[in-house]
Amino acid sequence: MKVVVADDSFLLREGLQLLLAEAGHEVVASVADGPTFVAAMLELRPDLGIVDVRMPPSHTDEGLRAAVQVRRSWPEARLVVLSQYVEVSYADELLATGDGGVGYLLKDRVSDLDDFLAATQAVAAGGTALDPLVVRQLMGRHRDPLADLTPREREVLALMAEGRSNAAIAEALSVTLGGVEKHTQRIFAKLGLAPDDDTAHRRVRAVLTYLRG
Repeated sequence: MKVVVADDSFLLREGLQLLLAEAGHEVVASVADGPTFVAAMLELRPDLGIVDVRMPPSHTDEGLRAAVQVRRSWPEARLVVLSQYVEVSYADELLATGDGGVGYLLKDRVSDLDDFLAATQAVAAGGTALDPLVVRQLMGRHRDPLADLTPREREVLALMAEGRSNAAIAEALSVTLGGVEKHTQRIFAKLGLAPDDDTAHRRVRAVLTYLRG
């Protein structure tokens, strides 16, 4: 896939570019600030954009604001935000600007290359990949909108939000794959997601409903 990378650190940009290239992806632009990232995303229309939250000039949230700007102009853009902290209001807005295709990963908690690459591929395919801490803080911001879901169904949906497959959810919860599939079908039904939609689309919409509350 074609990727645009944005980070004000030269070493981090080069490191990401090397990792992505070794995984068979093409970095079509590597930039150091928010406005250039927005311009590159809208001009090149890559399969994925990866952007650090802290960018010049203030090194606070320019990258996240740039990601939101990209999604406002191009709602189908696929974006992974890398951060050292959770900025709930912008994360919420980023999730609200399109129908899936968003990742929010905390740098200090990305400890496995395969997991990171799987997250980028999930987002590029239109899914979500959110650090569990991001999920918890987003849910803490909203009042319980999913009262019909059982505790187990909430667990399954939270793991969906992290970008996990049904097989990975089954392993995490020590249940069978068939059990997870039954839970997901009940979740879809309780959230009113039409059975004529394909499963991947319903999965994304279920996660967005969960996070938006």
